[in-house]
Amino acid sequence: MRSDDFTLIPKDLPDRDRGMFPPFNHIYDIKYLIDDQDNLRCSLGENKCEGNAMEGLPNTMWQPAVEVGFVDEVRRFVKHRIVPLANEIDAKDLYPAEIVRDLAKLGCNAISLPKKFGGRELGYAHSVAACEEIGCGSAAVAICLITIFQAQTMLNTFGSESLKQRYLPQFAEGLIASYALTEASHGSDIRRLDTKAHRDGDAWVLNGEKSFITSGSRAEVFVILAQTDIGVSVFVVPRECAGVSTYVGENSATFGLRNGPHVNVRLQDVRLPLDHLVGQEGKGVRQAVTTLDYSRTLAAGISVGIARAAFDAALVFARDRTAFDQKVVNFQGIQWYFADMLAKIDAARLLVYEAARALDNHDDVIRRASAAKLFASEVATEVAARCVQICGAYGTMVNAPFGRFMRDAKTYEIGGGSSEVLKNALAKCVVSYAAEL
Repeated sequence: MRSDDFTLIPKDLPDRDRGMFPPFNHIYDIKYLIDDQDNLRCSLGENKCEGNAMEGLPNTMWQPAVEVGFVDEVRRFVKHRIVPLANEIDAKDLYPAEIVRDLAKLGCNAISLPKKFGGRELGYAHSVAACEEIGCGSAAVAICLITIFQAQTMLNTFGSESLKQRYLPQFAEGLIASYALTEASHGSDIRRLDTKAHRDGDAWVLNGEKSFITSGSRAEVFVILAQTDIGVSVFVVPRECAGVSTYVGENSATFGLRNGPHVNVRLQDVRLPLDHLVGQEGKGVRQAVTTLDYSRTLAAGISVGIARAAFDAALVFARDRTAFDQKVVNFQGIQWYFADMLAKIDAARLLVYEAARALDNHDDVIRRASAAKLFASEVATEVAARCVQICGAYGTMVNAPFGRFMRDAKTYEIGGGSSEVLKNALAKCVVSYAAEL
């Protein structure tokens, strides 16, 4: 057994307090044992699922919303490659490039792309399922897939055939991409930008700076919004272009979704071929909003994964922890906590996969995506906080996973479309409906 498969407990800790340390690898059924140095270690237990469920990872509570084989393949990867490194990725604010490239080999980085571009051409429910499972292991790893998905969605939906042929096949091979919209002076308002682009003969020339860009520390290609004479437009910018540079700003680090510090992307007389304009000049805002509607559904899947991770970790603690002569899970008040959380997580999952179906059918996408992300992100935050309460002092410990769950969940109430922006989108749907009554 590798050292990262168990938790070390100080050997001088009194026996009565050792129950406060349930296993960190919460998605396993884990038993305790004492090693030769009298340290308490956690090891994989005997209670494993039989049949088609993958080893040690039961499907009984969180039934796959797509094919069991697809989900089990991702769960297996999460168990062996992501969970052991999740705390380190978060603590050190690392971009997990090797894991991202291995996910590409697994087929997770181009799930919905057409087969002619190396994708699997599966429905968006499969993309959501992958994000949910990966988010359960590490939301920081999952958000790496979100920025890749945003870039490829923009290119696949609006890009010219030459752009598609040039870039889309690279995603299946592990291309790392970033979606660079934000500027320091504008935030979520992308209608007018300080980054400018103009034509110079057979090239576009870009100047400006993007701020707080997720995945930008390791991105090999950026999808960038810039202002032209006609309006906001979208460009694909390879990192190796002359004049492209990145740096870590003073406020680059966040307390959640830590997949490497956010960076500023500086563009100084960056020259691009004319076909690196994505879609129509001046239509960038509409293209960006459409892309965000797609990615918000996947983000909602990540929030469900975070909620599931917190739920499972707290349930293992409550199952194993004894207080007042009985297991914590046997107290009715604790059971009600879990019942409430289960109902809300189930409701969030239903909303998320309904939004995925809406993407496949191109039906009421804005409403479904906005509702899914709004509800799932708030449920994740609520569940993470409740799980801290269930675990008491252990829930507040720095070396327990609940702080990470809470920080990731709360950050996703803001990132990728804040709750307020999503409520505005839903309110427009309501007003439109009111006019029809």
